[in-house]
Order: sequence, then C-alpha cells, then structure tokens
Amino acid sequence: MTKGLRYTGPIYRPPSEANSLLVQATIGCPWNKCTFCMVYKNGPKFKIRLVNEIKEDLLWAKQNYNLAFNTVFFPSGNTIIMKTEDFVEILKYTKKLFPNLERITIYGSAQYIVKKGLDDLKKIAKAGLSRIHVGLESGDDIVLKHVKKGSSSDIQIKAGKLVKKAGIELSEYIILGLGGKKRTKEHIKETVKALNKINPDFIRIRTFLPKMNTPILEEIQSGAFQILSPHEVLQETYNLIKGLNVTSQLFSDHYTNYICVNGKLPEERDTMLLAIETALTRDEKSFREVFIGTE
Repeated sequence: MTKGLRYTGPIYRPPSEANSLLVQATIGCPWNKCTFCMVYKNGPKFKIRLVNEIKEDLLWAKQNYNLAFNTVFFPSGNTIIMKTEDFVEILKYTKKLFPNLERITIYGSAQYIVKKGLDDLKKIAKAGLSRIHVGLESGDDIVLKHVKKGSSSDIQIKAGKLVKKAGIELSEYIILGLGGKKRTKEHIKETVKALNKINPDFIRIRTFLPKMNTPILEEIQSGAFQILSPHEVLQETYNLIKGLNVTSQLFSDHYTNYICVNGKLPEERDTMLLAIETALTRDEKSFREVFIGTE
C-alpha cells in the first residue's frame, strides 16, 4: 500500500482546479511535439498508470487528507487516452470514495477525443467525468500545422461537438499571439469560426510567451517568428470577443495575459470590450515585458 500520493514528472493543472485533489492517471504526454510547449520535452516518457495504483492513491487521499474535496483532477497531459473500461472503473471508484464530489476533470487533446468516439465518451460521462479541458490554441490550420499541434480545425471542431454531445462540460483554451505578426488576423478569424461552431461551455485565453528549450524559441531568436506587442495582443482579444457568437463563459485566468477580462457571452460582451478599449489607451511600456518562461 502506498505511503503517500505518487507523482512522476511535472504536474500541471488548470487554474480552475487549484483546490482539486490531484491524482495522476497518466504520465507525460502521448503527443509531446507542440513547438511552444516545454512541459514534457525532457520527459518522462508517456505512460498510463495501472488501475490498481490509481485506486491506491485515491484511497490514501481519502484516508489521510482531512479535507472535504469537492473536485478531482486527473493529470497528466491526456488522460482521455486511457482505455475506456479502465477509466470508467477509476471514475466509479472515485465517486464511491467521494460521494459528494461536484466535479471530476481531465485534460484531453482533440485527436484523442475523436478516436475515443461518442459511445465511449457517453460511458465516461455516465461514470462521472464532468469536464474536459482541451487546447484548441488556434482555429487556423496553418498555425496549427506550424506549431505541430497534431490536429486541424476540423478535428478540433469535431472533438468539441463530441464532448458536448456526450454531456460533458467543455473548456477550450486559446493562445493569443500564437500566429505571430504574420498570421494574427487569420489566427483570430479562424479561431472565432471554430469556437462559434463548437460553442464550448468555457473559453480560456492565454497569451503566447516563449518557453526555454522549445523549437519556437529558436524561431523567435532567428527572427522567423515575431511576437506581438501588448497592444497587438489586446487587439486580438478585442476581435476575438467581438466576433464570438456563443453562449460561453470567457476567462482570462492566467499570468500571461496583459489584462483580466472575464464574462458571460453574449450578455457581458460590451463590458469586456470596453475594458479592452480602455487598456488600449495605456502606454505599451506600462504592460509586462516579454520574457522567456522556465516552466
């Protein structure tokens, strides 16, 4: 029996899962080719943990944490890839241990969601999965190919629709500035199109920052990729929100963003746009500088 929760490699979770119990179901990322991501570039190698090990960790948390967990998040970077029967077993066991849970959440990339299919997603939803966090990043196929995302806008749209049809909440992530100066208009235009077709429950925006030990950093240093200025990022934000025809909750809950704009669409669109307009009147030197991230 485990003497504590076991973790291998870096453990990342969305800001919205800050108070969740984190029990690792998979290790690393099965794709691990995105040029902007450094999380698993130095390992560990992708692995799906044994069902019994995951159960042991869940039980240890139940017996040793004097906390009333309302939510559980299963890292690492693509738990949706687990065999459906194994994941269903884990979900049912989690619900049994923590009968008052409000939410169980995972990360899942679009290409693996599509492979899972609607029938299996419905089984997973019935077993207790509440929400999937998906990195859309961009709706522009040229941008997606450039950053080696491993999916197209069609795959992203199909995956998003499958998740929602299965009755699972969908949280989509967008990276402002990921098209650089060359593709800024196309990046936002096509991202708006994709999101309007998906209509996710949540849209979470991040601003591109180069990370150490990533291929895209080399492009920046050579001048092949030009990072947007604060005003250019804010203009992308403005155009994104203005173009969305969704019933989603939008959050800018991340340290990379220049300003915080949160709200329900379409009801709070004008309020968010006004906040961006106000920010655009500020001197660009008043915003944070671009820096190379280390995590």
